[in-house]
Amino acid sequence: MSRRKPGTVTIVPNVHIIDIAEEGKGVGKADELVIFVDKAVPGDVVDVRLTKKKKNFAEAVIDQLHEKSALRTDPFCPHFGTCGGCKWQHMGYDSQLKFKQKNVEAALQRLGKIDTSGTEPILGSAKNRYYRNKLEFTFSNKRWLEKTDVERDEDFDMNALGFHVPLRFDKILDIEHCYLQDEPSNSIRNAVRKFALENSLSFYDLRNHEGVLRNLIIRTSTTGEVMVAVVFAYPEQGQIDGLMSFLQTEFPQITSLLYIVNQKKNDTIFDQEVNVFAGRDHIFEEMDGIRFKIGVKSFYQTNSEQAFELYKITRDFAGLNGNELVYDLYTGAGTIANFVAKNVKQVVGIEYVPTAIEDAKFNSALNGIDNTIFYAGDMKDILTAEFILAHGKPDVVITDPPRAGMHADVVQRLLEMESEKIVYVSCNAATQARDLEMLKEKYDVVRIKPVDMFPHTQHVENVVLLRLKA
Repeated sequence: MSRRKPGTVTIVPNVHIIDIAEEGKGVGKADELVIFVDKAVPGDVVDVRLTKKKKNFAEAVIDQLHEKSALRTDPFCPHFGTCGGCKWQHMGYDSQLKFKQKNVEAALQRLGKIDTSGTEPILGSAKNRYYRNKLEFTFSNKRWLEKTDVERDEDFDMNALGFHVPLRFDKILDIEHCYLQDEPSNSIRNAVRKFALENSLSFYDLRNHEGVLRNLIIRTSTTGEVMVAVVFAYPEQGQIDGLMSFLQTEFPQITSLLYIVNQKKNDTIFDQEVNVFAGRDHIFEEMDGIRFKIGVKSFYQTNSEQAFELYKITRDFAGLNGNELVYDLYTGAGTIANFVAKNVKQVVGIEYVPTAIEDAKFNSALNGIDNTIFYAGDMKDILTAEFILAHGKPDVVITDPPRAGMHADVVQRLLEMESEKIVYVSCNAATQARDLEMLKEKYDVVRIKPVDMFPHTQHVENVVLLRLKA
């Protein structure tokens, strides 16, 4: 089955890749051993090098590619293979969609015992490059060196501005061109790097927690507005003013120019003060005639155009006629709540993060929407029998929980509540399936539609309509 190379390396020859796993790796078998192979595509025939072996499965990388799958395509990004993003660039987009749909259906069948025979075709993203509205880059004085860099045996500038290398918290891949976010994103990042090097602004040391420059956040919107936030660690004010003035002059299209000084051990900025250097402290996004205020800390779907499609599907599944009371669970910044408000009598939104609820309220007021009400707190603590008695039993529940899905107490409350319809939006089909199996006690699954928000990744959203059993 396998052969050994010096240094206890195990090579398994002629593995036929037959499927894609939910985490995005190719799946092959050798005797009874299931092997998950990084960057393998169904149809490949490969020799693989095992990197981890358990009793019934192993993880591996390709040692030699003997036969290329017809589904393979050439990656368009020079950083593919090292960067942790866009891991499916080596597979055609139509094939990506096919496997995303297959993985959603498999999870619902296996974990939720759901009949998926009527699943609607996955909705692909109209744009599969430059589709994100937000990227965060990291400065580091410990640049990741590619094998070809090391072989050249030269002295390198070890400063980098880019993305973390997978499984290496202290190593940053220096990014020249990223295909995830449209201009002026690449131009801004490259100009900031050049300015920093020319002006001796030190890049952050992720191990010793030293240095001036820490993170760069760029947000864009379909309205053409641009937000740039520079996160400093240990700067002098003159260094801050110098870089920010450069950005203001070099990129006059920036409508929100911000900086933050973060001296904590971690990169999170939610507890940090945001300073406005120029412009506003926010930008605006627009969807279906509704404007949304977005700050540097705001949550907003990162694929704006496909989010519009996702929310239209959600609204369609809900089948609203103008008279419903809707509960929007895990409402975030109230995007869905405000999106459906004009089609219903009232929306009650609940979200754990207080600042998100403040954004939700602001967005309602901004658009003259007066039939929304929002509450901040843990879902299982807010959504009580007393809460439902006070606000009324909803006709429709829309729930869009985080990847972990809904707490069992929340699912139980939905079963007690017996709303006529539940629209469940999920970014994790496995936890969605778990919740659906519990909801099957009183609900039938009547519609299923996957939506691709993140091309070239294994991630996929899924919308399910449940209807109360007669």
